[in-house]
Amino acid sequence: MPDEAQIRDDRDAGAQDEQEREQRYVTMLYERLDGLREYTKARLSAVLLQTGGTPQARSERESFTQMYTEDIAKYDAAENGLCFGRIDLDPDAPDGDALRYIGRVGILDEDHDFETLLLDWRAPLARPFYLATTASPEGVTRRRHIRTRSRRVTGLGDEYLDLAAAERAGVVDGDGGVAGESALLTALNAARTGQMTDIVETIQSEQDAIIRSTHKSVLVVQGGPGTGKTAVALHRAAYLLYTYRQQLAKSGVLIVGPNATFLDYIGQVLPSLGETGVLLSTIGDMYPGVTATQHDSLDTGEVKGSLDMVAVLKQAVRDRQLAPVRPITLPFDTYTVTLDRKIVTRARGRARSSRRPHNLARPIFVATVIEALADQFAATVGANVLGGANLLSRDDVADIRDEMRQDAELMAAIDDLWPMLSPQQVLTDLFQSRDRLASAAPDLDDGQRELLYRHRHEGFSAADAPLLDELAELLGVDDAAERDRAARQWRAQIADAQDALDILTGSAPQDLEDELDPEILMAYDLIDASTLAQRQEMRQRLTAAERAAADRTWTFGHVIVDEAQELSAMAWRMLMRRIPNRWMTLVGDTAQTGDLAGSSSWQSALEPYVANRWKLTELTVNYRTPSEIMAVAQDVLVEIDPAQSVPRSVRDAGNQPWAHRVPDDGVVDEVRRRVADETGPGLVAVLTSEDGVDELRDLHGGAVSVLSVREAKGLEFDVVIIVEPQRIVEASPRGMNDLYVALTRATQRLGVVHARPLPDALSKLVAVH
Repeated sequence: MPDEAQIRDDRDAGAQDEQEREQRYVTMLYERLDGLREYTKARLSAVLLQTGGTPQARSERESFTQMYTEDIAKYDAAENGLCFGRIDLDPDAPDGDALRYIGRVGILDEDHDFETLLLDWRAPLARPFYLATTASPEGVTRRRHIRTRSRRVTGLGDEYLDLAAAERAGVVDGDGGVAGESALLTALNAARTGQMTDIVETIQSEQDAIIRSTHKSVLVVQGGPGTGKTAVALHRAAYLLYTYRQQLAKSGVLIVGPNATFLDYIGQVLPSLGETGVLLSTIGDMYPGVTATQHDSLDTGEVKGSLDMVAVLKQAVRDRQLAPVRPITLPFDTYTVTLDRKIVTRARGRARSSRRPHNLARPIFVATVIEALADQFAATVGANVLGGANLLSRDDVADIRDEMRQDAELMAAIDDLWPMLSPQQVLTDLFQSRDRLASAAPDLDDGQRELLYRHRHEGFSAADAPLLDELAELLGVDDAAERDRAARQWRAQIADAQDALDILTGSAPQDLEDELDPEILMAYDLIDASTLAQRQEMRQRLTAAERAAADRTWTFGHVIVDEAQELSAMAWRMLMRRIPNRWMTLVGDTAQTGDLAGSSSWQSALEPYVANRWKLTELTVNYRTPSEIMAVAQDVLVEIDPAQSVPRSVRDAGNQPWAHRVPDDGVVDEVRRRVADETGPGLVAVLTSEDGVDELRDLHGGAVSVLSVREAKGLEFDVVIIVEPQRIVEASPRGMNDLYVALTRATQRLGVVHARPLPDALSKLVAVH
C-alpha cells in the first residue's frame, strides 16, 4: 500500500488537475461574457441609430435602449468573480445536469440548444449551493467553492455532503453545520477595505430563506450585530429585481440607510451583483432639493421626530391663513374697495372646507375674495354713477373681476392673507420665531419649543426632512406653472431641432428644391424636427432611480430600510408615503436603538400602517464579531433587555478584549500609541462620544477612522478602540445601546482606553498596562 506521503502527493497532483480543468471552464465563461457584452453593445448602437416611426416604435426603441444599457452594466459588474461555485449532483437526482456552476449572472450556450453554462445565484436551481448539508443534501454530493482573482482561478474548496463520495475521494468533510465554512471563514478573516463586498459565495441557510422570502407585506429581519442583516437586505434587493423584474423595473427599489458613510460603504455591493436600478438614500436626503447639513442634538431630534409635530405643522400652516384685524382700504379704478374681516373669514371658510392642501385651496380663497370685492365695487359704481340703480350686467362684473386679478396692489393684499407657501419657507419661519412656535405648538412645553427655536437659518437637519415632507402634504403643489414651463421648454427643443436641420441642409428646403438631384436624400427627408427633439430627449432619459430621487411623490415597488429601529415616528410617515403597497423589508436590532426618537418595538412602529400584516424573522448567527468580544457585549445586552439573546458567533479570533486605564491627561496619548501599534492590514476605528471626537480628530486618515458611535452604526472594522465608555453611556438616555453598538463593530480585536471608571457591564475586559 502507498504510504501517507504518496497519498498526499497524489492528492496534490489531482488538485492541480482539478484547478486546471476549472480554469479552462472559467476562461470559457469569460469568453461567453465578452461575447454577450459586445453583442449587446452592437444592438444598443443599432437602436440609437434608428429614427422616426410611430409613437409605438419610439417607445419600443426607448425600452430596448434601457434594456441593453442595463445588460451592459450587468455584464461589467459580473467581471469580478463571475463564477464562484459548483455543485455535483447525485446521478439519480432529478432536475438536470450532474454539474451546476453558480455565478453572478446566468449564461446560456446559444450554440447548443441554450444549455445552461452558468446559473445565476438567484435562480431556483442554484439554491442547493446554499442550503445543502450532510443532514439534508438535496441531491448534492459535493459543493465546490471556486476562488478567483481577475480571470484566474486561485484555489478550490470542496465539501462532500455524501459520505460515500467523500470516502471515494479519500476525505471525510462536512458536518451539517455552517455551509461553506472554509470559504466563509476566509471571507470573515479577510482585512476590511472600507467598502462592503457581496456575500453571494457564502450565503447561509437562514440568510437564504430571508433573501428569497415571498412575503408581500412588511418583512422584519431582526438580528443582532454581525448577523449579516445589511448583506441580506441588499441581496434581497438583487433577488427581487431578478424575480420580479417587470414589476420593479419601472417603479424601482428604495434602500434607506442610517447615514452617508454607510451608503458609501454599501454603495458597490448591488452594482457588483449586476443591479443598477436602485436608489440609495438616507432619511435626511429623501426630500428632493434638500440636503441635510446641520446636526441636531439628541433631545431636539426627539422632539422633531415625535408625532406631536403633525399638529404643530398643521397649525403653522393655518397660522399663515390670516384675517385682517382692521379693514383694508384699497384703491381700484379711481374708487376704493374695502377688504374686511367678514369677507376674508367667509373666503377662508370656503377654502378650508374644500379640504384641499393650502396652496391648492388658495384659488378658492382668491376667487371668493375677488367675487366679494367685485360685487362691492359694482354696487359703489351703481350708487355713485347710475343714481343708485346697479345696471351693470353679469359680463360687466366678470370684467371687473378680471381687472382686479391684474391689479398688483389688490392682489398683493390678498397674497398677504393667504400666501403661496413652500415647505422650506414655512419650516424656516416657524423655527426662527418664538411667537410662531408658541402659536403653533401650545401643547409642547417651553423647553421643547426652545429646542426647536433657531435664531437664524443655517440649513436643514436629517430630522427636518420628514417635517418638510409633512408640510408638502399640507401645502400641496400647484404645478400649473411647471406644466407651462415644460410646454415652453418642449417648444424650444423643437425650434432648436429645426435650426439643426436647417444647418445640416445648408438652407431652408424650398430654396434647394430646384438645384438638388431629387434622388439625393437630405436630413429633412429622414427626420422632422419633432422626431429629432424626441430622440434627443430619449437619449437624455433618466433611470427610474434618478427620476425617483427628484420626485417627492414617486412611489416605489419595494422599500428596504437598514437600521430601521432608528426611524422616528415622523420618518415612518414620510417613508410610508413612498410605498403605498406596503411591500417592505426592514432590518434592524431594537437593542441597538440609539436615537431617542427611534423604536423600541416593531409592533408599535408598524401597527398604525399595516396592523398585524407584518412578519418577523430572525438572524441568529454572528458572522462578524468573534466569540471573545461577544462575551463582553452580552453583559451590556443584559442591561438593555434581559429577554434578548446574543447571536452565536461562528469563530474565535484568539484575541482577548482588553482595557487600559490611564491618568486623565493621558487618554489621547495612549490612544495614539495604540493606533500606531496596529500596523497590520485592515481598518482601525477609534470610537468615542459625540463630544470626544474633536479631541482625537488628528488621528483620522488612511486606514484609521475616528467616529462617534452614531457615525459608526452599520459599519465594521478589523480593530476597534473605544475611548471612555462611561462618557458614551452618559451622553444619552440610550447610552447602553450605543455602547453595545461600539463593542460589536470589530471583526478581530477590541480594546478600551479610559481614565474614568468603566461601566460595571464591562467587567469581562482584561486589564492591561
